[in-house]
Amino acid sequence: MRLWTIHPSLLDRTGLVAEWREGLLAQAVLLGKTRGYTQHPQLHRFRRHAHPTAAIGVYLAEVRAEAERRGYNFDASRIVQPPPAEPLATIYTTSGQLEYEWEHLLRKLAVRAPDLHTAHAALPGPTAHPLFTIIPGPIESWERP
Repeated sequence: MRLWTIHPSLLDRTGLVAEWREGLLAQAVLLGKTRGYTQHPQLHRFRRHAHPTAAIGVYLAEVRAEAERRGYNFDASRIVQPPPAEPLATIYTTSGQLEYEWEHLLRKLAVRAPDLHTAHAALPGPTAHPLFTIIPGPIESWERP
């Protein structure tokens, strides 16, 4: 399971579809609807949030919005708790985590989407998913590099 800190617009088609599928799995775990993946490290930051299911709803809504911008049809009804009307508290994550994920994505793109890799490698760096606020620091302690 990979719940990217980077913005979904930076993912290739394969990555975006996987992010949606894995986000839905994370939602099921957070709702207690599955026995698998309950201790997956990617869920730690969502569990620390005051409203974990709302946070994953906001996360999934942005993934779906990116899919819609690309002309894909991700079923919004699968988001159990849609984003709240009022702004949801952010999840803080570190610059080291964002950079680690960026390098991880670039390695994946070099193999499966070389043209996108070339375009991304020219960028000054990644943007974060809007749920996350980036603060200085190393890779998150829950990450398994």
